[in-house]
Amino acid sequence: MKVSIIGGGGRVGSNAAFALQCAGIVSEIHILDANEQMAAGEALDLIHGTSVAGDQRIYAGNYEKCADADLVCITAGLRRKPDESRLDLINRNVALFKQILDSLKTAGLKKDAIIFVVSNPVDVLTRLAIDYLNWDPARTIGLGTQLDTARFRSLIALETGLPPSQIKAMILGEHGDSMVPIWSSATVGGMPLIKLPGFNGAVQERVFQRTKTSGAEAIKLKGGAGWAVGLTIAEVIHPIALNQPKLLPISSQLSGEYGIRRTCSSVPTLIDRRGVVSRHAIELWPREESAMVASAKALDATYAQVQK
Repeated sequence: MKVSIIGGGGRVGSNAAFALQCAGIVSEIHILDANEQMAAGEALDLIHGTSVAGDQRIYAGNYEKCADADLVCITAGLRRKPDESRLDLINRNVALFKQILDSLKTAGLKKDAIIFVVSNPVDVLTRLAIDYLNWDPARTIGLGTQLDTARFRSLIALETGLPPSQIKAMILGEHGDSMVPIWSSATVGGMPLIKLPGFNGAVQERVFQRTKTSGAEAIKLKGGAGWAVGLTIAEVIHPIALNQPKLLPISSQLSGEYGIRRTCSSVPTLIDRRGVVSRHAIELWPREESAMVASAKALDATYAQVQK
């Protein structure tokens, strides 16, 4: 399977490429970046590790190299300027994203290629990719709350001292301010988390708030997130590359789940080589379901404001 990473010279794109290389599942990794020298350097650095990590073909190249990609992963994006509003940043990223989509349109993509959006605001841009390219919604996905879910589980583990791999909990809805923690189905080793001694409402809220602000915390401490997002990108690509269905909280265009239509938002989603196979509106507490609907409305409002 060939994966093209647009923005592969940046922190997120290069970390994703490294995670894919280490896993040894995809056969070809194409690095593309507006900074061509950076893309070439990242590709060369990864090539130097192929004798250790595996025999993948890794190289830098332009948009024409995307034409035969099985999956195009878009990680390119802009950071907020001082005193810039959230909407201004969104519109700058929308403008950049449209340039990327235009370049992909010119290069031509395989009809069965999957477009995987990581750039923020991921839910808005995933919907824009569908509308702007008239691309099959089943073959257009966003990272969504996959990263938030990974952070959520790891922070629950830190709080409780329990193994992270045994924590099963999800964040759904928007990858952003209106994200929804799903405590109703959260478990550890099969036991409901809310019944864990000492894991009361105050602790739950503390964990969720740190999850919600983890991106800002990473920016403050080291300039931005990278390794965890790279791993979660790889976790989404692996079931596609292996054609082994997996249920993940990723963003796709909803078609009636929780009464939501057309909005791109995260619900448990089964994916394989075809892209989205099915979505599952799991039973939620009433307040969680209400929060999902409110999150969709917030995303719809943002999408209505972007300069499409």
